Amino acid sequence: MERLLIAAPMSDTRQTSREMITDKGPVTLRSFCGPDEILAFEFDDSFTRFAQYDPIISSKKSLAQKAQEPDANVTLAFLPGKSAIIGFAVLAYPDPDERWVRVGEKVMMEVRGIEVSRPWRGCGLAGALVELLIDHPLAEDRIIYMVGYSWTWDLEGMPAMKYRDMMIRLFSHFGFQVFQTNEPNVMMHPENLFMARIGENIAEETVRRFKMVRFNMD
Repeated sequence: MERLLIAAPMSDTRQTSREMITDKGPVTLRSFCGPDEILAFEFDDSFTRFAQYDPIISSKKSLAQKAQEPDANVTLAFLPGKSAIIGFAVLAYPDPDERWVRVGEKVMMEVRGIEVSRPWRGCGLAGALVELLIDHPLAEDRIIYMVGYSWTWDLEGMPAMKYRDMMIRLFSHFGFQVFQTNEPNVMMHPENLFMARIGENIAEETVRRFKMVRFNMD
């Protein structure tokens, strides 16, 4: 259950805050968090203390750096009245050396990471984070994609293919589809995957170029 918080004016007019009532208590989710806001929080050590996986983002400094990038959306989940981040998600443009830049200038945006602290998993926070992440004013003018690498997943007690299926269910709910690609890191393991959501305003020519770039045929 969610309700929109009526909050004081925020520095980013795109920012949205929601309170989500979970089985473990209320959680606040906030999109478009700025660097200063992020650095004021503590970073839950469960994101970094487990050796079984290698998360793409493992510090609040990394989150703050992403928040400085143009059009980036860093969305946080935290406990009301507390200072610890218990979940986060990041949407940003790909790095300049990645193939996806070739689809077109500022056409592709990547879900650069989505993490929920171990004690808070199973409460629906991942879906709430993704929903706020892609509630972006440019969402229909972009191809938003995510790349799932099994070595970045916390797989304790879960087979990799089951985790893959869980990711597909999560992102499919928000309009993402599984696409094939010959990107070497995706092809490295069968459980790795590439998903994308094509915005309503994306031209057919851009969709064709997206297909060509997926297979390095451009």
